Amino acid sequence: MKRNPDDRSDNVERIQENIDNTIRNMELAEEIIEKSSDRKMKKELSEKNERRRDALNGLRSEIRDEAAESESRKGR
Repeated sequence: MKRNPDDRSDNVERIQENIDNTIRNMELAEEIIEKSSDRKMKKELSEKNERRRDALNGLRSEIRDEAAESESRKGR
């Protein structure tokens, strides 16, 4: 069985897209929180946004690592 090569050429772009989507979802959730009177939904969305903030920290770290790796591959 032939293995596929590890193509990481678009990792930074994919991670950035995930960051953009996460931020967009957070903003939409904040809009709903502001307009809603449903306490339970507000609480759930606030908790979800907190998890999204944590995920963003991880994604930003990952994008820095990928960018550094990409630069090191170019130098080879």
